[in-house]
Formats: sequence, C-alpha cells, structure tokens
Amino acid sequence: MLFEKGYVQVYTGDGKGKTTAAFGLAFRCAGAGGKVFIGQFLKGRDSSERIPAESAGIEVKNFGGIGFITGEPSESDIKAANEAFNVCSEKVLSGIYDLVVIDEINVAVDLGLINLADVLALIREKPEQIELVLTGRNAKDELIEAADLCTEMKKIKHYYDADVPARFGVED
Repeated sequence: MLFEKGYVQVYTGDGKGKTTAAFGLAFRCAGAGGKVFIGQFLKGRDSSERIPAESAGIEVKNFGGIGFITGEPSESDIKAANEAFNVCSEKVLSGIYDLVVIDEINVAVDLGLINLADVLALIREKPEQIELVLTGRNAKDELIEAADLCTEMKKIKHYYDADVPARFGVED
C-alpha cells in the first residue's frame, strides 16, 4: 500500500473545481504507483478526463444521471444510486486501492438518493491506509465533521451564469 495512514477529504461548495481537484489527486497517486478507483455519480456520459485517467491506470466507473430534476427521487432512482454506492463501498472496503474517489456523492446524499448514515458508516469502516475523497456541492455538516480535510470551492463569478454551456475539454 502507498499510504501508512489514509485520510478522508471532502471537496464541496458552489464553485468550479471539485471533480478537477479529485482527478488531479488521482493522477498524482497513480503517478506515485498507487492503485486508484473513481466512481462518478450523476454523470450519465463519459467526460474528457476519463480517457487520460484510464491511460494512467486509474479505474473510472460512471453511474449515470438522475431521473428527476425537481421533487422527490423515484424508487428506481434510489435503487440505482444505492447499487452504485455499494460498488464504491466494495472498492473502499476491499483494501486493494490506495485512493478511492466518490465523485458527486455529496449531491447524491443531498438529493435523498443515498442515506447519509451509510456514507458515515463507510468512513468509519474504511481500512486505515485508504485515502477517501468525497466530492460535490452541499456536503452535509456531518460529512464535513467526519472528514480530515474539507475544501470549499466558492464561486465568485462563473460564465454558466451567462448561459455558457459546459465545454468539451474544460467542463465536460
């Protein structure tokens, strides 16, 4: 294993850069010879970071988009999200990865797709040497409290506010 002691990191906030920071850490870990898994919630299609990540030996799994925009998630939305969370949990608990990133898990919890108690239990049960990164806006206070490191990306100004769509190679 690469780390004697692994920590829990949370990247949250309404600003750009949470997933980018997590991928940067993943590249750094892989470059040091570490084994990395990234599970991406709420991302229904491949994004441009996936190709170089897989070329670097990083395992990336997308778990698809959400089936609702407003209101309550359906039973099938919740079931699919929990199946995805189970895959990510198995990767953490397997003890074979040095770094596991669960991208957009904070949003999945915020939307009611994943139970906060399950994420907190995973944090408590993770093997000592595993570094765990949880990303996404609206991180619950309990997750921030359970983390060893929390970074908030704060939006000062963003071109999305001027209706600029996500651009391939930058945001997508």
